[in-house]
Amino acid sequence: MRQIAVTIPGYISHKGFWADDGERVTIVEFAHEEGQRAWRTHPEHLKAQREGRLKYYSEYDIKVCEVQHANAFKRDAKREAKL
Repeated sequence: MRQIAVTIPGYISHKGFWADDGERVTIVEFAHEEGQRAWRTHPEHLKAQREGRLKYYSEYDIKVCEVQHANAFKRDAKREAKL
């Protein structure tokens, strides 16, 4: 699905996380609602969702979110080495 998601206008990132108990979270991020809508309704993505329900998942939960606030930090190792 990542190969499809990256072709959709507004695509930012696609990340997957797995817990030891098998629980899985995938986050697909778009810059705008139009990109998210195009992803949600893409025929291959819809097909994968149907297949997932039939073959792989006993349940799933989808959340579409809007960022209200963001904060980031990135350590600059080169700068710290000079101090």
